[in-house]
Amino acid sequence: MGAAGKGRLWRRGTASGRRSGGGGERQVLLWLVCVCVWESGAETLRYSVAEEMARDSLVGNVAQDLGLSPSQLAARKARVVSEGSEQHFRLDPHSGVLTVTETLDRERICPHSESCALLFKLFFENPVQLIRGEVEVRDVNDHSPVFRKRGVDLRIPELASLGSRYPLERAQDEDVGINGLQNYSLSPNSHFSLALEKGKDGGKYAELVLQKPLDREEQRELHLVLTATDGGSPPRSGTAQVRVVVLDANDNMPVFSREVYEVRVAENSPPGQLVVRVSAVDPDEGSNGKVRYEFTEMSERSSQLFQLNPESGEIRLLGNLDYEEEKFLELVVRATDGGGLSAHCRVHVEVLDVNDNAPEMALSSVSASIPEDAPPRTVVALLSVRDRDSGDNGRTECAIEGDVPFSLTAAFANHYELRTSAALDRETTAEYNVSIVATDWGRARLSARESVSVRIADVNDNAPRFTQAAYSMSVSENEAGAVRIGSVKATDADAGANGRVRYALVREEGEERPAVSVDAESGAVSVVRPLDYEEVRAVEVTVRAADGGSPPRSATALLRVLVRDENDNAPVVLHPPADGGAALGELVPRRARAGYLVAKVVAVDADAGQNAWLCYELAKATEPGLFRVGLHSGEVRTARAVGERDAARHRLVVLVRDRGRPPRSASATLAVALADGFSEGHLRASEEAPAAEPDGRLTLYLSVCLACVSALFVAGAAAAVAAKVRRARRGEPGTLPTFPQSAADSSAGSLPRSYVYDVRLAAGTVNSEFRFLGPLLPCFPAGLPQGAAEQRSSLCSPSVREEKEQHLGLHGLISSK
Repeated sequence: MGAAGKGRLWRRGTASGRRSGGGGERQVLLWLVCVCVWESGAETLRYSVAEEMARDSLVGNVAQDLGLSPSQLAARKARVVSEGSEQHFRLDPHSGVLTVTETLDRERICPHSESCALLFKLFFENPVQLIRGEVEVRDVNDHSPVFRKRGVDLRIPELASLGSRYPLERAQDEDVGINGLQNYSLSPNSHFSLALEKGKDGGKYAELVLQKPLDREEQRELHLVLTATDGGSPPRSGTAQVRVVVLDANDNMPVFSREVYEVRVAENSPPGQLVVRVSAVDPDEGSNGKVRYEFTEMSERSSQLFQLNPESGEIRLLGNLDYEEEKFLELVVRATDGGGLSAHCRVHVEVLDVNDNAPEMALSSVSASIPEDAPPRTVVALLSVRDRDSGDNGRTECAIEGDVPFSLTAAFANHYELRTSAALDRETTAEYNVSIVATDWGRARLSARESVSVRIADVNDNAPRFTQAAYSMSVSENEAGAVRIGSVKATDADAGANGRVRYALVREEGEERPAVSVDAESGAVSVVRPLDYEEVRAVEVTVRAADGGSPPRSATALLRVLVRDENDNAPVVLHPPADGGAALGELVPRRARAGYLVAKVVAVDADAGQNAWLCYELAKATEPGLFRVGLHSGEVRTARAVGERDAARHRLVVLVRDRGRPPRSASATLAVALADGFSEGHLRASEEAPAAEPDGRLTLYLSVCLACVSALFVAGAAAAVAAKVRRARRGEPGTLPTFPQSAADSSAGSLPRSYVYDVRLAAGTVNSEFRFLGPLLPCFPAGLPQGAAEQRSSLCSPSVREEKEQHLGLHGLISSK
């Protein structure tokens, strides 16, 4: 506290002193005390009030003394807590004024104590702070000295020697200091004077001193007035009547073995335990030598604790001693013989402390919760520990039980701060129950336990986590939109908004809206529009899961949606073409045997898997028993040998069906013409073609085709040379071979054709010429790749056909596989 604050404190203390009616000496004394406090630079707030002040009386202005504004006190939630079970003070947070909550009775709060100070603690929050305060309760002279007995009888023998002393009953004054008992006075008389003595406990008592010999025959009794006066302003007093009875001659008095008995008794001694035995002897005989014992100058507290056997002089415990209340007791025992003579001794009882009080802990301030990212050594709570015992029995130490990330730090005397000692993680432990144990240093150590509940507040330190790095789902093609196909799931270990996960698709700027969507709350995955397996086989998107923290944290996962194929495409026949390009038909020689390859139907299906597996069957034929179709190859072959009676033209309808559910189909129409005049090599090549090898390798087919073409070329070349030699010898024109009319008009054949051969005879001459041309691509329908389509258009255009017709007298198309 600064000098100005201390000055304000001093002014309030002196003002309170003036209100209580104290004299100038007390003001000077208080001024000296405050100056000493000012010079020491202590941090404790100190105030002074007089006892018996009315409720809500002003103690001081805390805000001014601390240099704070009332608004700062209210913002930092300042509050006052008194030590002990009673709350003596109240703090107005709006004005900073500290007042008393009740009328203070110093004699009740601090009995038998010279000084009386009430301690309080001033607590602040934001940040947590503690300031100690002390209020001195000044004594007011509100009690008069009181004698327990209003009358005292003294029996003094007439032969008592001059200077003999006779203790009188001690007066009790609940006030202390200058307001306590200060003096005794005796009413004027000719025989006795008054001597003031001071006991070991600091109390004052009076003794009668015989100044003039007594004469029983002259005066049997003396009546005196003993007055006890305190030092208050104005002073208060109390009186007791002293009756002195003069006894007849008894020349021997009881004599104690010791004038002072020193005794030590442990505070946990049970009632009835012997404390000490006092002993006095009287050499007289008879009743004058019989001694009886009794207590004198007995305080009310001592009368509750001790009892004296009048015959034996044994002093035993009557109640329970408490070191914390009484550390030292003084007893006065009087021994009286039968003649009335008495002697006195003193018994000093020292109470020994034992460890009978466990430490007491009080939580001063506790934070409601702390964030999990709070740095180590963050203050969580303030607590105080006290032990009412003394010495090592009252010395305490504090520790934390269990393995928790907290530690205790000593703030100042008997006050500790509970701090964090390591990093916290709410996801591991959301709340700690910190158990603090305070243990004293006594031989039989006593302890106390206090639990502090510390809740950990969540911060957004965890990103969401998907249950899988990649999710795979499937949907049937052509499925209607808004169909749920599955869900993604992400979890966040945080709590509240920090752990609330929302889902969204990651899209690049300008990217087309994906065909799937993800529900922001549940993570349900849905298809927003129908998908076509033939266009899109799979859809891959990235799903982001973000929490509600600030700033938010996120994670991503890959979502792959596979499109299942449905049988939504019918087979497409590539050969024969549907535009009538094969209407002129296929040529079959009359001498063809069973198994002769007539043509091959080629079809494709845009579906996949079983939906694209094709099978062929002969749906309709002019003569059903003459032809057959390979189930998987699509090859049309003769089922038996061609006979002379078979029709020259045949129309075949081949049905192509897939294996979908339900199946889809397409049909192809073939025109077949039976012709005469095919060479033996051609027939053998056709007949030797395998009857049904739908799954043969392409390399084998190409080898067979090349061998057939080479054989046909050699045979044709040999025939041409032989015919030319024959014509040269005969000198007459040769005859042309006979071909079916339909064959000359046909421009299509079996598919695929690896090579096309043109056999041409020049018009107007008998010379024949066999000519080999390059390979030609078949004329397939539209839908082929771009390169094949260009070749088809160049080879199948009308101009090419017209040019061929001008040079050819006959077109023969021979196909081999």
